[in-house]
Amino acid sequence: MLRQHELSHANTLRLPCRAEYYARPGTLRELRDTLGQAAAAERKVTILGGGSNVLLPADLPGLVITPDLRQWWLTGAKGESHVGLHVGAGVAWHPLVMEMAARGYWGLENLALIPGLCGAAPIQNIGAYGVELGDVLEAVQIMEIASGELRWLDRAECRLGYRDSIFKHELAGRAVITRLVLRLSRVPTPRLGYGDLARRVGSEPSALDVARAVCAIREEKLPDPAELANAGSFFKNPLVPRDQAEQLLERYPNMPNFPQPGGITKLAAGWLIERCGLKGWRCGAFGVHERQALVLVHFGGGTRQELLEVAGRIAATVEKEFGVTLEPEPRLLE
Repeated sequence: MLRQHELSHANTLRLPCRAEYYARPGTLRELRDTLGQAAAAERKVTILGGGSNVLLPADLPGLVITPDLRQWWLTGAKGESHVGLHVGAGVAWHPLVMEMAARGYWGLENLALIPGLCGAAPIQNIGAYGVELGDVLEAVQIMEIASGELRWLDRAECRLGYRDSIFKHELAGRAVITRLVLRLSRVPTPRLGYGDLARRVGSEPSALDVARAVCAIREEKLPDPAELANAGSFFKNPLVPRDQAEQLLERYPNMPNFPQPGGITKLAAGWLIERCGLKGWRCGAFGVHERQALVLVHFGGGTRQELLEVAGRIAATVEKEFGVTLEPEPRLLE
């Protein structure tokens, strides 16, 4: 266990942060023992994955844990149409996606190049290019922070929604995700209806073809966090009542919109921000990326409070212009 551990490079926004205590348990036993030590010392526990979708404060009291559970394996008899992928919370997401695509398994290819670790994927119900984790998730294993007990949640119990799950609500701060079980297909099931994926891959693409095309699109539009600090999409795409969307379409006929079940419509937050003239806008240490208005970038030397103020100004501008509320996607850790 480390004391006063620097986390500035453990989050992709590179916000300055120091953990009072820090640990990277590599087995379930080590994780349980670490949680037990925290409980005995009455220390608050914070779980931190790859740091790609969080906003860290200057100081994190108590114990910060990054589960370093990096085993994965496949189950399923040869000849079956599907396989089960069991993956530890500490496995890096993107390399796993590319490995499965290279082996010819379908289901994850549209989620290529999303940064972070697998344990964080259910929290946000990560999604891209018309696919969400919930499309392939079978079950999640968790360890209760208070007791150290392991239990399983099936997909329904995870209560997955748009960038949402039970892990943001009832189980927030109460459980550590330790393993995922995903259901992948041996049968080609390309999903190419989002953007220009179909044009890029041809009529009979392999899973690897799709994954590579997604990588190419993302690299064209999104900054590499290793080169320019960012947390990917900063705002969720807003969901509005269908009648409100129709009223906006009368004013902005070219506005991207995606009808959803239940009489709601998803709008493109990046388009709304760009339409307000904020693409490429900079305010101090933070700004809107010049190629993708949905991404806020950190040029260095800024604080979380400054970032939140910039995000608030962007959201207020969109609210004034469109009457649409933008909600940040990254989670605030305290």
